[in-house]
Amino acid sequence: MRKYILTFFKGIAMGAADVVPGVSGGTIAFLTGIYTELLSSIKSINFNNLKLLFKGKFREFSESVNLKFLLAVGGGILTSIFSLARLMQYLLVHHPIPLWSFFMGLIAASAIYVLREIGKWRFTHIIALIAGIVVAAWICLVSPSQTTEAYWFVFISGAIAICAMILPGISGSFILLLLGKYAFIMKSVTELNVPILIIFATGAAIGIVSFSHFLTWLLKKYYKPTLCVLAGFMIGSLVKVWPWKRVIDEVSHIDRPILPGQYETLTGESAQLGLSLLFVAIGFSIVFIIEFMAKSLKK
Repeated sequence: MRKYILTFFKGIAMGAADVVPGVSGGTIAFLTGIYTELLSSIKSINFNNLKLLFKGKFREFSESVNLKFLLAVGGGILTSIFSLARLMQYLLVHHPIPLWSFFMGLIAASAIYVLREIGKWRFTHIIALIAGIVVAAWICLVSPSQTTEAYWFVFISGAIAICAMILPGISGSFILLLLGKYAFIMKSVTELNVPILIIFATGAAIGIVSFSHFLTWLLKKYYKPTLCVLAGFMIGSLVKVWPWKRVIDEVSHIDRPILPGQYETLTGESAQLGLSLLFVAIGFSIVFIIEFMAKSLKK
């Protein structure tokens, strides 16, 4: 029981990380020592084990998929998401510049954390990093800040975003930002929009089971290049979370980053530069504080 209570609180930490674009739930799992068990447990959900459930062999099914562990982690994640979603929705509307600045600090520090794992660099690692940066920056610049709310896109968003939960270094919320669905999903959680949440959860369930096998192979075969691409995605995505933007297309909701001075001139509002720098520093520091605390807990 003590183990599962502790796992529940680790799940809460993972959920909090995945609500905020920057710190990855996979990174929290990695730092708190449950990453391998989480990945193997998700992988164990296959057709053969599901047949045990359909035959009414609940005990055998529970043991074969490590169900108690998954429920403890999943319960913690959901508790955290539903607790923090309302706060994120409020901050997005009323304090966007400090919030986006906070996200910038988190994402930049997470990229550094991932790159520290590379050790000895090779030419292929540099190419993978640059490719990740270019692709992410391009997606951020050409993708609209708002995308379709159609059910099919919500399903795809869930399938893609949940994969980040088991990726050390990249968060599900970060993926939702790239897809233009972060604010929409946070609002759906806050308002308990059941149809949207069910469709999103269905996509997430299918995505995570499918992706876990591919991720295991990818990290085993191309561990360092994969980390470089992930870090590149995070660096390139800083374009998306830049606090000061100018809308260039009202119809497609495409915007571009601008300087704080330009923002004040165009909007007549304060750029809050000092507050922005403070929250960048706070976000940057949190990643390394979490790393320090996790190492201390391991010891």
